[in-house]
Amino acid sequence: MAGRASVTPPGAGGRLRLGSPVAALVLGGLVLVLAVAAVPLAGLAHQSLNAANGSVPVWVEVPFAVGAFVLASRKPGNPLGWIFLTGSVLSMFSEDAAYYAVADYRLHHGGLPLGWVALLAQPSGVLGLVLIGLICLLFPDGRPPSPRWRWVLWAYAGIGLVWITWTAVITVDAVIGHHPQVDSNGQLFLLSGNDPAAGSWNTAYTLIFLLVAVCLVASLAGQVASWRRSSGERRQQLKWLAAGTATLVVCAAIATVFGIHSGATPIVNACLLAGLVAFWLCVGVAVLRYRLFDIDRVISRTLAYAIVTGLLVGVYAGVVLLATEVLQLRSTVAVAAATLAAAALFNPLRRRVQTIVDRRFNRARYDTDRIIAAFAARLQDAVDLDSVRADLASSVQQTLEPAHISLWIRADGRQ
Repeated sequence: MAGRASVTPPGAGGRLRLGSPVAALVLGGLVLVLAVAAVPLAGLAHQSLNAANGSVPVWVEVPFAVGAFVLASRKPGNPLGWIFLTGSVLSMFSEDAAYYAVADYRLHHGGLPLGWVALLAQPSGVLGLVLIGLICLLFPDGRPPSPRWRWVLWAYAGIGLVWITWTAVITVDAVIGHHPQVDSNGQLFLLSGNDPAAGSWNTAYTLIFLLVAVCLVASLAGQVASWRRSSGERRQQLKWLAAGTATLVVCAAIATVFGIHSGATPIVNACLLAGLVAFWLCVGVAVLRYRLFDIDRVISRTLAYAIVTGLLVGVYAGVVLLATEVLQLRSTVAVAAATLAAAALFNPLRRRVQTIVDRRFNRARYDTDRIIAAFAARLQDAVDLDSVRADLASSVQQTLEPAHISLWIRADGRQ
């Protein structure tokens, strides 16, 4: 009937609508199917499942997808869960395609069917970088920090479209020309950014990653500006995002240092995965608002123990050097002395550092401890019940900020 509209509930009438639990279940099931398929494909390519082929390893992607499914199903109106879930699908699809491309073009010399499909699908994993930027931009409710940041959203969309279109054109041309050369990661040599035959793509390859980096920095800048204007729950959510981003950056820096100086691939992979897991957990906690206000305690404890660890390592090394180089003692004596010194300093140093960190990063707890300590000190010399009652009510109001305060006193004068 004209002029009449109807609304179909999610999943009703057999229709699949993005934002419904059914869509989340379909995408989650697709990740599971791709993860299972990776096992025989890795065997076909004579590679390990730990060989990430430029993406996240298969055995890590499944827990990521489970978390993304929970986020998308619990918060279907928030696009962040769908972005995570889509990223998991693209990453798994790229991983499977890389295994098949290696098996086809490096081991069977193009003898397997549909190898060109694998070559087309393999570059899709790079879109994960764009999706991480989108998460930072749209955090926590699926909207940019303000309307003036929408240009970053269009920039991300343009980068993704250019990447997919250009890589598809290069791949199709290589397949039609019968000259597809594939590296050990299942990537076409022409798309590596180093092949002289790729021409202008090499310049575009570098430029695309620079644009992604610029957009990512712009997204974080927008969130910093939003944090300065925010308060309460949203401020706590942004603190979780900052904690996850900082952990990811630190882990990436450590991985880069190890990769450049020692080439320790297991350590590099472990650092990168730890950073990604921390980032995902922080975003999930913030969006689901689970134990949201624990972030101040997490930050203060992390900083305190990092500082204490650094100081104790310095003390340990200093005592060992003093005992071995200056006092000419045996190494076992130096180690024992350093261990005892570090153990003796641990608790006093931890308490002092924790107080300093709380004063700067967890001010609420610091102020609460000061108020309680001051009340306890005044209580020792108090004799007037009315003044104690007023002092107690004032301390409770400052520390807990309740809606109202009631204090009952028993008839015999005891509280």
